[in-house]
Amino acid sequence: MTPDAVLDVMHRATWVAIECSAPLLLVGAAVGLVMGIVQAATQISEPALTFVPKMLALCGSLLWFGSWILERLTSIGREFFGAIAHMP
Repeated sequence: MTPDAVLDVMHRATWVAIECSAPLLLVGAAVGLVMGIVQAATQISEPALTFVPKMLALCGSLLWFGSWILERLTSIGREFFGAIAHMP
């Protein structure tokens, strides 16, 4: 395997990892920001007030984006394993 091929595989694997984690990270950050603003406005410092809505939002977004994430990971895995069969 040439160094260029290794760099291509690493680049594509990193990009897929970013694509698959981005929806969950963005939802978690957005809910955390909104709940932080609510806590600052109401001066309520309850940790569960941030944790519970964030977990519910992450579970919902995982249900919403889960099939797409699984399809993306499956397709890149098949592509990588298919490329192994064609290596000299």
